[in-house]
Amino acid sequence: MSADKKTLPGQPAQTVQSGATTGARKAWVPKSPIDVMLDQIKKQEEKVSRLQAEIDAEKATLNKLRKAKEVLEAS
Repeated sequence: MSADKKTLPGQPAQTVQSGATTGARKAWVPKSPIDVMLDQIKKQEEKVSRLQAEIDAEKATLNKLRKAKEVLEAS
């Protein structure tokens, strides 16, 4: 048995990159649990602020529609 990997039909073959491009990659540095938590907090804050902006836009649209409804009902 050989340890060679064979590609299955329909899958692209992987090519080996030259040493110049692989040398440019940064080495993996493990993060401390504190850094992981701080990153998660930052991502959650960004998500909440993005969702809050969407909610504000939806509320503005709702207020416009309510005003239009009042005008239509007044007629």
